Amino acid sequence: MTATEQSPKRTIHPRREPFEHGLLPISKLIFSDGTQSLAPIKDKLLSLSSSSESTTHRVNSVSIAETLQISPDHARLVIDTIAAVLHDDNDPLVNAKPSEIDAVGVNVFDLVVFLYVQNYKRLLPKGHRDSAAVADVWPSTSAFDGFLSALSPLQLVRSNSRRFMPSQADEEAHQLSYLQKHLGNILSLLADSVEGEGEGEGEESLVLSMEKLEHLGFLVYFGEKGSEKTSLSQNAPFFANSDPDMPAVPVPAAQVLDWLLQSIASTLEHISERVSAKENGPTVASDQDVPMADVGTTSVKAPLSARGPSFIEGISKSSYVKHASDLKGNSLKVINCHESVIYILAPLRYATVYGCSDATIVLGAVGKAVRVEHCERVHVIAAAKRICIASCRECVFFLGVNQQPLIVGDNHKLQVAPYNTYYSQLEEHMNQVGVVPTINRWDEPLALGVVDPHDSLSHPAGVSDVQAESAIRIDPDQFTNFLIPNWFEGEEVGSTKDNPFPLPDIYMLSQQRNHKNLGEVKQILKEAQLEENRKRELSSALHACFKEWLYASGNIRQLYCLQGD
Repeated sequence: MTATEQSPKRTIHPRREPFEHGLLPISKLIFSDGTQSLAPIKDKLLSLSSSSESTTHRVNSVSIAETLQISPDHARLVIDTIAAVLHDDNDPLVNAKPSEIDAVGVNVFDLVVFLYVQNYKRLLPKGHRDSAAVADVWPSTSAFDGFLSALSPLQLVRSNSRRFMPSQADEEAHQLSYLQKHLGNILSLLADSVEGEGEGEGEESLVLSMEKLEHLGFLVYFGEKGSEKTSLSQNAPFFANSDPDMPAVPVPAAQVLDWLLQSIASTLEHISERVSAKENGPTVASDQDVPMADVGTTSVKAPLSARGPSFIEGISKSSYVKHASDLKGNSLKVINCHESVIYILAPLRYATVYGCSDATIVLGAVGKAVRVEHCERVHVIAAAKRICIASCRECVFFLGVNQQPLIVGDNHKLQVAPYNTYYSQLEEHMNQVGVVPTINRWDEPLALGVVDPHDSLSHPAGVSDVQAESAIRIDPDQFTNFLIPNWFEGEEVGSTKDNPFPLPDIYMLSQQRNHKNLGEVKQILKEAQLEENRKRELSSALHACFKEWLYASGNIRQLYCLQGD
């Protein structure tokens, strides 16, 4: 099958998840020499496979730690990360309970593909070196200075556009180009060696079974806008008509490679034509790369694209809400939002918060992974399976998370706190995506490196192995519940009446003490015999103290948005 013969509705695409949520800045996981190191690692992992079934080839964290010479904690992090980005929802690892994950283990071939793409370099934003323009935002010397200074949240809002950020088409083309270069090596790691026949008898050749081809589904899939993703073997001309009751005969790996490279070349050509048409003609309203304009009104429900992730972008000085019925798809990106309160009251698989400042963002229930990156003075409230915090400053995270919060990059003055809100459908949404309320590891942040080896820039010498600054627990006296106004829910009705994550005793006691003190103050004011002018003075003083607390705690944003409503 040639590229021109391929059906336009079955275009090959990279899976975004491994590239956006599946890269770990751990130096021992990054192999720049490809198959030279990974081939013997694969052989050792297969020999350590604990399963008696030869077709499953699963290994646990002990085997991974021994083979890769990493700590047990990092080995478990590898398994958890693969589970979060795995392509096969029927894999036992995806459906395992937290206590069962190590016993289930990870498939060796999924692990090898995961390890191979750890050498991927992300596409950097189209930045500039105008450090003076952002000196008031990033005052300290760090890896952000120079090129990455363009990633400042306030620099992004000054630009009033996404011109500094790669479009989805840019990222897809970058990922496909990477795969185009490395597919031969990846296929060789999945293939089996067999002795040749005929003239080449005695020589070994590589063949790929249908089962092994499906592991490449970790990285790519076939599908198109408005259609379901389909497996690689269903689209492969040499496996498409295989008898389900008879094992398909393996085919030469070179034949599979040629077919995949033709498919990638066809897609890259299509992306190039689409980008060229967009640059030379009117913008299509339904295109996935169209950003939302700045929104000055509240509770805006602008249409979101059905293709790829949904975007909430450019919200400024507003409150903004999305319910499950408003979102098309299971992935969401909140980008370049400032001085706003954003409510995502919906179940999701993946969520990304990027380049936001002075905002509060509520994420309902996220079953796979949340990534918060390059944000400043943002409060994130999230019920999620896992969260990664990358290069943020002066942010507070109110978390209900089943795995340790992962902290990477150049962070400063981060705080973590227990989850502190609810809405009526929260527990239903958590059940849908598999977030467990009885497990909350909010206070166990795991900090990795300051420098992210997956970014394509030259890093300062001597800092590649420096541990990232971790987060501190918020003072219990500063902990407050966050109110989601019930009028946001409209006709949405659910059974959740309170925070589903139990509060630690010290935070519960502080909360009870604050409620008691408030009740006592109310009673004193009620019983006080004061003249009208004294009452006004006291009321003004109390309002001033309350406003000062709002500024200190960050809740002033919610108050202003509610007043505007």
